Amino acid sequence: MLSPAVIAMLVLGGLAVVLFLWGVGIYNRLVTLKNRFQNAFSQIEVQLQRRYDLIPNLVEIAKGYMSHERETLEAVITARNQAVGALKAAAAAPGDAAAMANLSSAEQGLGGVLGRLFAVSEAYPDLKANQNMAQLTEELTSTENKVSFARQAYNDAVTEYNTYKQTFPPIFFAGLLGHAADAELLDFDDAKINEAPKVSFG
Repeated sequence: MLSPAVIAMLVLGGLAVVLFLWGVGIYNRLVTLKNRFQNAFSQIEVQLQRRYDLIPNLVEIAKGYMSHERETLEAVITARNQAVGALKAAAAAPGDAAAMANLSSAEQGLGGVLGRLFAVSEAYPDLKANQNMAQLTEELTSTENKVSFARQAYNDAVTEYNTYKQTFPPIFFAGLLGHAADAELLDFDDAKINEAPKVSFG
């Protein structure tokens, strides 16, 4: 028959194992959710990069028709370059509040100048009739839709991660396990971003 001291040690050892496995489960869940939102951000990165790659072609075509709109064309390229930089910083730290805010601001700026470019292009019928311009505009619109879907998936993953971190008992361990800061949602000004490329060239 086991002595009370041995039984107590076995019980304490069993509790320690249970607590350890419980902690491992919390850690693994936090890592899984963090990886999920980081992967979701990489999908945004792919679509935004595609968008940024289309813009110089758009400006190059417009330049041939809009020689008097140099300031607008330069503003588009400047805003595009700022957005590229903001995306690189955000890709290095998905979910970081400052990086997400900078990317959001850069995207809003780019959406605004693109909107201005398309508004000005209305005064150039030959540009509106250009097939390459029409194709680029269509590709931009398609990319905008993909960005919206990717951003929604990212925000959903961030919300799930943050919610899990803030629940009991993970809230007591998240900081100790390297998950102290909440991940930041990514919000764009949808009216500016999504409406800018929707221009009829028919």
